[in-house]
This record gives sequence, C-alpha cells and structure tokens, in this order.
Amino acid sequence: MKIIISITAIALVVLSMFWGYYNSANPVIIIKTELGDINVELYEGDAPVTAAVTLSNQPGNDIKIEVIQGGLYEEDKMFAPIQHEPTVETGILHKNGVISMARNEPGSATSEFFICVGDQPELDYGGKRNPDGQGFAAFGKVISGMDVVLKIHVQPDSAQALYPRIGIIDIIRKE
Repeated sequence: MKIIISITAIALVVLSMFWGYYNSANPVIIIKTELGDINVELYEGDAPVTAAVTLSNQPGNDIKIEVIQGGLYEEDKMFAPIQHEPTVETGILHKNGVISMARNEPGSATSEFFICVGDQPELDYGGKRNPDGQGFAAFGKVISGMDVVLKIHVQPDSAQALYPRIGIIDIIRKE
C-alpha cells in the first residue's frame, strides 16, 4: 500500500511540474503555416525585448546548423532593429525547438526568426556561427507542433532556402 501511495505521490509531483510548465503565465503564439500549426511559448521574463517583437506583423558560414527560418523578407515591411539579448544574459540556450531571432550584427535583428532542429550550441553566446561570438537572441520554445517543424525541415531546398517556399499564413497570439 505504501508503494502505491509513494508512486502516486511521485507521479502527481512530476505531472504538476509539467502542468505548471505548459500552463505558465507566458504568452503563446501560434505560427500557422501551409503545413500546419506551431505553438510557441514566449519567455517574456527572460528575453523581454526580443519576445516583445510583434511577430504577427511581421550570411554564408561554414559552421553547420539545423534550423528552419521564416519571417518578413520585404524591406518595406520589416521592423526597426532591436537590442540584442544574448544567451549569456537570458539563459535561454539553443536547444531543440527553441525560437530565436536571425541577425547579422548584434542589434540588427528585425523580422526574421528561426526554430532549432536539435541542439545548436554554436548559436549560443561564445559559439562560432557568428564571428563576433555574441550568438543569437533566443526567446521561446515550441510547445506543440514540432512535427510540423520537422516536416518543414525536410522539404527540398536550394541555396539554404526552401523551394518551393512554405508560406506562413498568420502568426497570432493565443488567448
């Protein structure tokens, strides 16, 4: 009887940890693509500047990384560049499913983002993907829809771009 109560208590503790993580006060956005939806929890407390970018309006390197990238590519529709929030400040590392802002120089991120496929430590502060070593600004994580990310990731590509392109239909903040 004690074993059953102990196992039940442990199960309840573990479930409450996961329940709290997925039902946190953090906002969730839904990225609606032609291949399905991706739900992303934004870490506003850890990366407030980057997470505040309104995603709904929205260089060649020899270090191999695995990501899918999207956003607004038209110059006249891009946002103003935002302050860089490196992983050394936020503590959000580029692990599987983490969403981050694309950039050239620190402080140049505007309207393009990417989602990591697998762990990508070269994108963190001190990584070698950018010569400045500042890494990229991670600001959330996929909480459902990673199957859609993987489906997009295996689509045909040419010169690091999907061909044909997979459209983002909308990005909305989940209520």
